[in-house]
Amino acid sequence: MGKVYVLGHRNPDTDSITSAIVYAHLKRELGMDAEAVSLGIVQNETAFALEKFGFDAPRLIETASPDVKNVILVDHNEKQQSVKDIDKVQVIEVIDHHRIANFETADPLYFRAEPVGCTATILNKLFKENGVDIPSNIAGLMLSAIISDTLLFKSPTCTAQDISAAKELEGIAGVDAQAYGLAMLKAGADLSDKTLEDLLSLDAKEFGMGGFKVEIAQINAVEVSDIMDRQTELEELIYRKIAEKGLDLFFFVVTDILNNDSVALALGNQAKKAEQAFAVPFVNNVGLLKGVVSRKKQVVPVLTEALSE
Repeated sequence: MGKVYVLGHRNPDTDSITSAIVYAHLKRELGMDAEAVSLGIVQNETAFALEKFGFDAPRLIETASPDVKNVILVDHNEKQQSVKDIDKVQVIEVIDHHRIANFETADPLYFRAEPVGCTATILNKLFKENGVDIPSNIAGLMLSAIISDTLLFKSPTCTAQDISAAKELEGIAGVDAQAYGLAMLKAGADLSDKTLEDLLSLDAKEFGMGGFKVEIAQINAVEVSDIMDRQTELEELIYRKIAEKGLDLFFFVVTDILNNDSVALALGNQAKKAEQAFAVPFVNNVGLLKGVVSRKKQVVPVLTEALSE
């Protein structure tokens, strides 16, 4: 088979990067020549976790086909979120916890998708199913992913399975999940070294919704006002992205990690539908989304339904 790349989505978050590293480790233990690679620069939160548990960031790639014939996708399955030349390689496995869309293959594959809060929760099961012990540093990465994706177990995406896995991994990693998790989330919410352009691309994903092209970017912050006070500049950049990519909607979500609310900025020809979808007033393109912290569970389904009507 030759070397296989294990890769997460573009603009990778902590789950995407760490799950690639973790699953590549498991596949190597099972005899596969697997390498974790990245489709984007790691964020501060992810860098914090990698340094804590002694890992380097995976090698950055733009295309896969010049080097490998086969890839494994983790933490995503939609083609527009994957490597640019996804159609030139064979996807042999998918491990994911998101909706399934825009995905088909010519050959059979192993596809594992579960409605849990984090890919690492599924990977925890796969280690057990294959009888492979989890090293402490690998457990640390998996715990970091669960904390990140569930906002320290406060997100509505968090399930009993995520909490159970986190408790197991906490013991193996030898860290206190609450103390370590808060420090990691705060590291990720430190945006002092980021440009506005960075903020719009750090964790941005494209979606097809009812024939419309939508991009949703989300960032975590401690002081939301530090970002939204620069709304005029943000809008200029977003309109440029809308024009360059032919987007119908750009939905920018800033999540307050302390209060578990979000502020959303909606721009594009479908912005009015976005406002109607959440049934809250958007003043000057901005709306307060009380209790909304999850793009996967609280934003994507709502917008998909509204844009499919």
